[in-house]
Amino acid sequence: MSNPRNPPPPPPPLPPYTGPGSPQDVPPLPGQSPIDPATLPKPIRDELQAPDPVAIDTSAAELKDGANRCPKCGATDIRHKTGSDLLVCLFCRNTWHGARVEEEFGLGTGLDELSGTVVASGAQAIDAGSSHLMSFKCSGCGAEVTVNTESQMTARCHWCRHVFGVNEQVANGAVPDAVLPFHIKKDDAVARIRQFVGKRQLFALKAFKEQFTPENVVPVYLPYMIVDGRVSADVSGQGEIETARYTRGSGDNKKTYYDADVYQVERHVDFTVDDLPLESSGARGNLDTRVNTNNIINAILPFDTKNAVKWNASYLNGVSSEKRDRDVEHLRPRLEDQLLSIARHQVEASVNRYDRGVRWEQERLDVHGTRWVSMYLPVWLYSYHEPGRNGGLLHYIAVNGRTGETMGSVPVQHWKLLLAALAVGTFLEGIALWILANQS
Repeated sequence: MSNPRNPPPPPPPLPPYTGPGSPQDVPPLPGQSPIDPATLPKPIRDELQAPDPVAIDTSAAELKDGANRCPKCGATDIRHKTGSDLLVCLFCRNTWHGARVEEEFGLGTGLDELSGTVVASGAQAIDAGSSHLMSFKCSGCGAEVTVNTESQMTARCHWCRHVFGVNEQVANGAVPDAVLPFHIKKDDAVARIRQFVGKRQLFALKAFKEQFTPENVVPVYLPYMIVDGRVSADVSGQGEIETARYTRGSGDNKKTYYDADVYQVERHVDFTVDDLPLESSGARGNLDTRVNTNNIINAILPFDTKNAVKWNASYLNGVSSEKRDRDVEHLRPRLEDQLLSIARHQVEASVNRYDRGVRWEQERLDVHGTRWVSMYLPVWLYSYHEPGRNGGLLHYIAVNGRTGETMGSVPVQHWKLLLAALAVGTFLEGIALWILANQS
């Protein structure tokens, strides 16, 4: 027991905390040796010793001043020509096609040779200290123009009408490497949404039908990471082949049994993935079906990402966009889940002989190399908020801005569904009784 008159000396003060991040930010205590990575578990050791990501510079030198100029007359009032991948100058009507990002930076090749992590400049880690406000000095009159990248990517000088676009890739997640332009026009999107809802009018919520105005659909560019990868996977489990089937009991107590031979099944597969899309917006990647219907956006995939062009803010004139807020490291777990799903599908054809199926019990994934590109994909969105508990439910109807594929969520009146189910059940019961009566 310590003597209160002579208390023990206080412990030495801890070294100052030098900021968030890895253990390297905090020096070891006096007399303590640095941690030897060789003594750590393999997953942690591999992560510490992994080489830094290799960067691909996708920035456009000709757009550094924030202005996209017509190659023919030099004007800056540039728009996307609806229904195409072309840009058009509103001064001289010249049109031109943006360079495809795959061809410009060789992103469509080398899948079999991917090693480590390759990150394009628009997909690099977001600097939390980077402001979403960007200021440009107008080259026409010298005025300063500010663009808020939270909600817009272009602005016009209020003095001389010079048009600016956020084309320089800054470390705030606002500027991707590529953009896939809209092809589907608004009238087409409105018609598709109207048709989608029309087929579901019978059970739709009354308030929704009264407030349904598909003309309020908005075009929006959603941020995605487009990932290439070189992967190996091993899966093992038990497969069953049925050898006999028989029934025991009678009447309502009948039960069917089967006999099967059980086998240990192991498979190894090497594969590559090309242009796998991952949502890079935290809000859009939230698939909690209790509060939103974001999952319907996955139902309008795929997009023809091979036709994406180099980033140019002129494609976003008159179109809203969401800013990326997820980095590569945030998205790795989601990527690995999808790669494992792909691996299971890859081996599916080789286990057809197990007619009772295979239960995979162990899985291992080795990601040898990945390449990450940040891209804006075009979606027409119609939303409706259904009031309710815990803030209600946000319903979306989405149209793929390239293919027109449409999917959505329509709020329903549950009592109508219940009545329909009871009516169907009564009808089926009547059919069954009729069949029994005619068999006796």
